[in-house]
Amino acid sequence: MSQQIGKEKQNIYPLVSSDKEDIAKPKGDRFLKIIVICGVLLFVFSLYQLNIDYTNLWVGTIEFFTMLGEMFPPDFSEWQYVIPAAIESLQVAILGTVIAVVISLVLAFLAAENITTNKLFARTIKGFATLMRVIPTIVWALIFIVAVGLGPLPGVLAIAIHSLGMLIKVFAQSVEEMDGGKIEALKAAGANWFQIIAQGVIPTVFTALLSWTILRLEIDIGESTILGLVGAGGIGWELTRAMRTYDFNSALFITIVIFVMIFSVEMISNRLKLKV
Repeated sequence: MSQQIGKEKQNIYPLVSSDKEDIAKPKGDRFLKIIVICGVLLFVFSLYQLNIDYTNLWVGTIEFFTMLGEMFPPDFSEWQYVIPAAIESLQVAILGTVIAVVISLVLAFLAAENITTNKLFARTIKGFATLMRVIPTIVWALIFIVAVGLGPLPGVLAIAIHSLGMLIKVFAQSVEEMDGGKIEALKAAGANWFQIIAQGVIPTVFTALLSWTILRLEIDIGESTILGLVGAGGIGWELTRAMRTYDFNSALFITIVIFVMIFSVEMISNRLKLKV
């Protein structure tokens, strides 16, 4: 008799769980459909609202390929200006990234809620990090150009501020995602906050922190090129000058240098990631 009752329960429970799944799925499907419909409507509305002239798009495409033809062959005659500008862009990116890494390491440990003693202070740091992150690097550069003038300094400050916003977030998340057993063991042994950081947190999350640092450096090298377009120094300024004077052959050479620079850094960073 008891075996028969057990079998009946087994027959009932799958039906109940399957009913729950059937009930849950339509809700998810409806939400997904609403998102898709809203996206399509927004796309159509944007096309209508922007009033894009497709004739200009066609003419511009033809002009683009004409300009590409005029870029060949590249003009290497101004390499003595372009190469130092490329090195300056690398220096701006590296300096800004290093400043951001040093500051964000300290603030990320204070913002990680699993090791901090003040949750409100941790959330305040994360809030400031969000503010620094949501403002684009080029906007920070324009602000600092007004404050300190043209040159590499506003580029360094802009990259440092924007990188700081990202690195605080990802560093703090890396600390919060680590196994809490080691932290609890150190606390039980009487370790203070600095000892927990040095002996427990850093050895555990070092690889993750290094990976995020390398990724951010790759981003910042590209950012430093763009910042030159607004007068923050580097190779971007040389590209702007060449395009404004319709010196397309020099512009192609500068573009090649930018590509080689970014590609080389990416290859080196990939090697570093494999070694870690």
